[in-house]
Amino acid sequence: MQLRDAIDAFLTAVRLEYGYSEHTVRAYRRDLLGFADYAEEQQARDVRDCDIELMRGWLWTRQQANLAPSTLARNVATLKSLGVWLERTQLVPGNPASRLRAPRAPRTLPRVLADEQITRILDRAAARAATGDPDQLRDHAVLELLYASALRVSELCTLPREGFDRRQRTVRVLGKGGKERVVPLGAPAAAALEAYLATGRPALAARAAEARAAEARARTAIQTEHRTDFLFLGSRGGPLGANAVYRLVARELQQEPGGGPRGPHTLRHTAATHLLNGGADLRVVQEVLGHSSLASTQVYTHVSTERLAESYRQAHPRA
Repeated sequence: MQLRDAIDAFLTAVRLEYGYSEHTVRAYRRDLLGFADYAEEQQARDVRDCDIELMRGWLWTRQQANLAPSTLARNVATLKSLGVWLERTQLVPGNPASRLRAPRAPRTLPRVLADEQITRILDRAAARAATGDPDQLRDHAVLELLYASALRVSELCTLPREGFDRRQRTVRVLGKGGKERVVPLGAPAAAALEAYLATGRPALAARAAEARAAEARARTAIQTEHRTDFLFLGSRGGPLGANAVYRLVARELQQEPGGGPRGPHTLRHTAATHLLNGGADLRVVQEVLGHSSLASTQVYTHVSTERLAESYRQAHPRA
């Protein structure tokens, strides 16, 4: 079998059998197409030519391109997944990636906003939403929910309309690996969602209805109607995209002092750290974040410790 055909079959298995997210499948495809290009340059087109030396050669070229350790670690993880699948399907006699080692990435603490910064961001959003503009009502609800429930941007954008439970003040989220969890949210976030659902979302959905009426083909209209079942809609009435959420959060964080990332994950990091600072149990924070391993959640304890040490150094006369 040709290596590219094996890669196509692997990606199909990843998507249909393993249930990986589209984001993960896209990352795997991007990595493996680059690996296939390198293999062809080395005259290694057959899947049986896929050995550890070929993989190490590709990773070496990636390292020479000065890619970040996190990117190289993802490349190694992709090859390891491919190697396991090749062995399981008996396309090769053993796992060619079994002895690959990922570079150790330096541990960096996530950016965390101060309480007053979050308050300013949400107050600005609330003031804009008070005008009644549908887009501003949605943006206010998005920001409140990201901070209240520490959702990933992919989880927020795919949240179905019925995922918000008004009575229980919770959202039902489908996270990584298809794992479902129920996350609570506070009164301000619930109120922002109620306002958005009362007037903002119907106005945005009406825009989608107008677009459907203008469509010439029935198939496109049916697909558009199906997609608008998400809780959050974009300015044209279709599903709200991750890029739009990134732009929204980046605009808000640009107005706040401090360096570091400006994406929606900053609000997730901030929510987790504020929960721990407020006395929440680490296991509770793990459930809220949807982490499968407690080790992933423990990074936020380091953030809290760093802030404690910083406050100590600034306040203690003999620090």
